[in-house]
Amino acid sequence: NPFNPETVIRYQLPERQHVTLMIVDLRGQTVTTLVNDVQFSGNYEVKWDGKDVRGNAAASGFYFYQLRAGIFSETRKMLLIR
Repeated sequence: NPFNPETVIRYQLPERQHVTLMIVDLRGQTVTTLVNDVQFSGNYEVKWDGKDVRGNAAASGFYFYQLRAGIFSETRKMLLIR
């Protein structure tokens, strides 16, 4: 799943709940938070443009997205290639 310059993270919510979607580097440091809000049931697509919280381009390499919604938690690996 290499990407450049952006990737789309898709998820579905069965009910209204608080959602947190963060991008984390290999050291476990948060690069940016894409979602931190209560969302209604439905399908969602969130783009990550490969930038950190300050708007700087993240370096090439592996990153993880961490999705938390209610009691559900998912972590997936992504490869950013510059």
